[in-house]
Amino acid sequence: MFDHLVAEGAASIEALSQRFAVSRMTIHRDLDEMEGEGLLRRVRGGASVEASGQFESDVRYRSHVALEEKRAIARTAAGFVEPGMSVMVDDGSTGRCLAPFLAERVPLTVITNNMGLIGDLAPVPRLRLLSLGGTYSQRFDGFFGVVTEAALGTLRADIAILSSSAIEGRTAFHQDQEVLAVKQRMHGAARRRVLMAHHQKFGRTALHLWTDLSTFDALVTSNALVPAALGALRDEGIAVHVADLGP
Repeated sequence: MFDHLVAEGAASIEALSQRFAVSRMTIHRDLDEMEGEGLLRRVRGGASVEASGQFESDVRYRSHVALEEKRAIARTAAGFVEPGMSVMVDDGSTGRCLAPFLAERVPLTVITNNMGLIGDLAPVPRLRLLSLGGTYSQRFDGFFGVVTEAALGTLRADIAILSSSAIEGRTAFHQDQEVLAVKQRMHGAARRRVLMAHHQKFGRTALHLWTDLSTFDALVTSNALVPAALGALRDEGIAVHVADLGP
């Protein structure tokens, strides 16, 4: 059922009952269990795996959202990396898209809690990979908690390439406290900071305030973001870099 929700984004109780040929009561029970595991959020008459102000989507859903845009943003963000640098990357699905572009810039040291990125970069020659331990979260496909934060307290990097789940005005937010704690540590441990955000992240808030966009040396988005929003960011003095998605 979860795979179906990942494919659809949301579904009603009635539609799920018909799709899986089970009673509405069974659907309610299964959705309650998945909600308890943090896999989805209940909405009126059904369930959704899409993000809200208090709920960040499972990575299995996020990895399919705006994928080509994320790849274009990652390519542009990787342009700030030079051979010989140390690079921190967080757990975001856009962060995983950095893998092929970082591989082109070796030798590098990459420090990350992003399990998918670790797997993608592990075979790359001349790339030193520092994997941050901690408590593994299947929902975010990454490592979090006191062990992860303690490790970051002993490290410094030339650049951190990070992502945010919500941006309103000139402020970045995130729904999850543990995820945000790791982002904050990376933000504070890097000499330069780049924020990646596809167009759907803008005009949204989330439960936890992270930081002002001015604390980043660059904000990388794409030309899918409406010109008025791009102009407003630049009027605020934010260093915006726009990845071109083509026609």
